Amino acid sequence: MRRNAPQKEDAQPFPAASTVRASQEETQFRAETADRLLENLTVHVSHAFYRAGYFGWNAPEEKPAFNRLYYLTEGEGAVTLDGVRYEPQAGQLFIMPAGTVQTRFTPPEHPYSRYFCHFDARIGEWPLFQAGSAFQIADVTEPERIESLFREMIQQSESPGPFSSLRVKSCLLQLLAYCLERGGHHGFMDRFMQGSERGKLARVLEYIDDKLQEPLEVETLAELVHLHPNYFIPYFKKQMGVPPMSYVQRKRIEAARRLLTSTDTGITDIAEQIGMDPAHFSRTFKKATGVSPRSYRNSTR
Repeated sequence: MRRNAPQKEDAQPFPAASTVRASQEETQFRAETADRLLENLTVHVSHAFYRAGYFGWNAPEEKPAFNRLYYLTEGEGAVTLDGVRYEPQAGQLFIMPAGTVQTRFTPPEHPYSRYFCHFDARIGEWPLFQAGSAFQIADVTEPERIESLFREMIQQSESPGPFSSLRVKSCLLQLLAYCLERGGHHGFMDRFMQGSERGKLARVLEYIDDKLQEPLEVETLAELVHLHPNYFIPYFKKQMGVPPMSYVQRKRIEAARRLLTSTDTGITDIAEQIGMDPAHFSRTFKKATGVSPRSYRNSTR
């Protein structure tokens, strides 16, 4: 019997180089925009504690105004967020966002033991963790490190000193970064930026970074988001914590610091590269840092 010759599959074309490049540029843009926004992240811890055993965990359908961060050391149980049930295991770190309807359960015969804190995290007026976002959970491969960060947070919260708030915030930021990175939540900031207002602001921040060497005016920035300057200034300040031109000046000083530290470019040339008159640059830099550009460079060599 004659057999039909096997059919060759149609060759799948490779993506055009321009398509790959555009995709890479888009990925890079999203990463840079996320970094710009996270530079303006503010956090506050209102409560940090360790609790072993049944007491205090079980709670039906509450909707807290704060985020919860948990690290489970033993036990079993479940949480429900907006009707979706999860069963976190010992050795996992997870976040329960503010504004979600939450139910927590652990059995008295094998209850969770857990480190936890209540916290707020915002970029401007926007909550970093929001109701409806994906469940942020990660397997912990460095339990000693995670427990050490929680113990430090608890100690500094219970016995505050002159710099306790800095230490507490540092611990929280490391724990949040660990949870998001180790949990594979690399699209977290993409989802965060999907809101139309956040997308508009991202365009403004990108424009500022790209045009630092050029004159920048409030009117130009306001046009990017189709707002009158009188409305744009409070809009920007509400989101970023500072007026737009103060933000521009801060970015220029940051760029100048990098150039002074990593290059031998002359002071006048640096001023021109960041869009400032040399005399004005020296005065502004000293006001921002406490030292002249030349003294700053010498101190880093």
